[in-house]
Amino acid sequence: MHFTAEQRLDGGVLERTFTLGEIPGILWTPASTSAPVPLILLGHPPLGLRTMYPRLVDRARRAAADGFAAATIELPGSGDRPRWAAAEQARADLRRAVAAGGPVDDHVVDALVLPLVEKSVPEWQAALDALLSLPEIGGPVGYSGGVISIGIRLAVVEPRISAAVLFAGSLVPAVLFEEARRVTVPLHVLLQWDDEGNDRRAALDLFDAFGSEEKTLHATMGGHTGVPQFAGESAARFLARHLK
Repeated sequence: MHFTAEQRLDGGVLERTFTLGEIPGILWTPASTSAPVPLILLGHPPLGLRTMYPRLVDRARRAAADGFAAATIELPGSGDRPRWAAAEQARADLRRAVAAGGPVDDHVVDALVLPLVEKSVPEWQAALDALLSLPEIGGPVGYSGGVISIGIRLAVVEPRISAAVLFAGSLVPAVLFEEARRVTVPLHVLLQWDDEGNDRRAALDLFDAFGSEEKTLHATMGGHTGVPQFAGESAARFLARHLK
């Protein structure tokens, strides 16, 4: 891990950009720590860190206020990373299916999601290795955000993750739906009831499939980008309860 720049944000939060091989990322740590702090991995859709930055930094500030570090990485094929022809084709196929008004074919979902999961999860694990080697970060570790399929796979294969906040989505390949049954960490799932890009029934079926003994569904009215502040605060309290 190579740190490339740093700045102090309001409240003294330290923001550092880094690279891990070819992977860009951002680490936020609280203003002052007397001991290694827990870590929250901030997931996000493949829209690029520059696009997602305002939302990510707000979540990181809340994590720092709770005494946690937060980190994120650029997903494969996003931002300044090399374009990924297969992913571009899959996104185009998805846009056509949505424009046609019919259900999205399973083959389109698989082509869009599975390669992203297969490429990004090992990168998240490599980032976690590097982050936990820093003296100011100790654990435990939480995961918060989307893509929900990435969160599912990480929760199954990464024993260092103690709890997860997942943003509900319905474009989940069948193989990951089955993996959801093997998730056992405490879960807090955020669902926008009127999400125009989400099949509500499929999202509810996925929540039902999760194998965790402790799982909470926080559903609020509104579309995809209308997650209210109190829903985010509820998710932050969930992580604080499990990571402290």
